[in-house]
Amino acid sequence: MKILGSLNGFHRIVASLAMAAMLAFGAQGAMAQDAADATAQIEQADPAAAADASSADVGPGSGGYTPMKPTEGKGMPVAKGIDVQPQYSPIGHQANALHIGLVWVMAIISIFVLALFVWVILKFNKRANPVPSKTSHNTLIEVVWTVVPALVLLGIAIPSIGLLSAQYKTPPKDAITIKATGYQWYWGYSYPDNGDFEVVSNMLTKEEADARGEPHQLAVDNRMVVPAGVPIRLQTTAADVIHSFAVPSLWFKLDAVPGRLNEKLLFIDEPGVYYGQCSELCGARHGYMPIAVEALPMDQYNAWVLAQGGTVAGAEDAAPAAAPAEDAAGAEAEAAPAAPAA
Repeated sequence: MKILGSLNGFHRIVASLAMAAMLAFGAQGAMAQDAADATAQIEQADPAAAADASSADVGPGSGGYTPMKPTEGKGMPVAKGIDVQPQYSPIGHQANALHIGLVWVMAIISIFVLALFVWVILKFNKRANPVPSKTSHNTLIEVVWTVVPALVLLGIAIPSIGLLSAQYKTPPKDAITIKATGYQWYWGYSYPDNGDFEVVSNMLTKEEADARGEPHQLAVDNRMVVPAGVPIRLQTTAADVIHSFAVPSLWFKLDAVPGRLNEKLLFIDEPGVYYGQCSELCGARHGYMPIAVEALPMDQYNAWVLAQGGTVAGAEDAAPAAAPAEDAAGAEAEAAPAAPAA
């Protein structure tokens, strides 16, 4: 009887383990199927349809102007590139100079250490030096290999701290404010200094990007248009999760955090099209919310703002100034028929 009871208990344990395994593998299979279905839906989704652009404040975007043609290799990654992108901002030039200097420092230190290894291997091997030295300390060498690395680190720290300070320099009062809002998964650009209109930016399909002559997965339907050669107060925030506004060729990166408004100075040296991407893991379509910044001369930027239904500070002052002349002309026209009657 004891044997039968033991066998019965063993059968129950085996049955329980089998049932648990079936439930576990069944749940994993269901989860894998759900994940596959979700991935298929994401891949089939139209990026332009993902954005909710029904707000009345959204400007017409690229419909009011002709987008600038990008320059090959400018403001975009290149195939088989081994260095950072060419820079088109003052911060970018400063950071790129420090980057090149650090590469040379690393190369010199690596060559020096390699030379020491070779010298030790050739001079202090068993065949060249059968009787090993009993020296255990050398004060001069110990001081040198402590002081020299400290001086090297100090020399690197000084320009690094200067670059860090320059990157977070406060924008001047007359800087043009532009606000970038990250959504899942597209960008919205609003212009509070120019009537507070908004432009919604979605990634173009490969066919649309090829038709425009732009790089795939970087081209967008509506770019963030900014003036070149003037300071810009670029503000970032997010509507759902954390995003990050990053444009490598401008050496610009600033997180967009829900409930917070971050800002940073942006200055673009010359007109052009500069591409970037969201660089904060923000969800399933994180890799499909690119950034395209189009820098225009100031007069063309003002024309673009007016085409979006926005306002330009000088335009409002010029319109009332012309009104008295029109009134005077109207008064003369009314007075002219009365003269013969008199």
